Amino acid sequence: MPPRKAPTARQRRLGVELRKLREHAGLNLAEAAALLGTDRTTISNTESGRFGVSGERVRTWAGHYACPDPAYTEALVGMAEERISGWWEHYRGDLPSGALDLAEMEHHAVALRAVQIMHMPGLLQTEDYARAVVALAVPPPDPAFRRRQLSHRLQRRDVLDRAQPPECTFLIHEAALRMEYGGPEVAQNQLDHLLRESERDNVTVQVIPFAMGGFPNAGSSTLYAYGSVPQLDTVQMDTATGPAFLDAEARLTNYRAVLDQTQDRSLDPKRSRDFIHEIARQA
Repeated sequence: MPPRKAPTARQRRLGVELRKLREHAGLNLAEAAALLGTDRTTISNTESGRFGVSGERVRTWAGHYACPDPAYTEALVGMAEERISGWWEHYRGDLPSGALDLAEMEHHAVALRAVQIMHMPGLLQTEDYARAVVALAVPPPDPAFRRRQLSHRLQRRDVLDRAQPPECTFLIHEAALRMEYGGPEVAQNQLDHLLRESERDNVTVQVIPFAMGGFPNAGSSTLYAYGSVPQLDTVQMDTATGPAFLDAEARLTNYRAVLDQTQDRSLDPKRSRDFIHEIARQA
């Protein structure tokens, strides 16, 4: 099997999980190769995402590694058997790979929970608001790149309209509600859109008012994507150079605690809508 030129984050994640299975079994590469009847290079390339792997082989490897969790094994089998080419692939070569990996992560998530400090959640942004945010990039993007970036951001919103959309909880700081990206009219329309989106059955919006004071990890926006099994959860962090993805077990545990504490300090959905209405009235 020829190596992939550029494995996606999800393909790399499958390899990482296979490596975890091997390491939890207490096997080094040589021992695993002898057990599986293959060579160290094949295992190494598969664990790095450079080589694809069949679902049946994943099931065989998990069996030899004595994986005790059949749901986890089948989730990995499902990842290996995915043959879809998502809409985000149309942007490959035009946009940074991190943007595509983010769309892929949202597509496969069964639930999303986010904390937004200075921006509206990407999935809830209006076109004019998104355009104003994209325009602030440094260095300023050329018009063609900006159009592709905006198109990609808007298409990400389609995940909310599919037959079985992810359950989404958005914890939005008051600072994000008051930032007037694009000017007062754009900001007003964005608040109105946020209120409409909060009425979706699968969308919960909760506000973190200034009056609530501090909360964990207050300096960073965070997106927690829940996988089909807990071992496949992912944390996505915004950075100045693009999205960063975290999946180490300790990190996942810590960020779940951070989100729990932040949500506890947020207004409930009804009070949040009233709060947003009041800010919109003041605008």
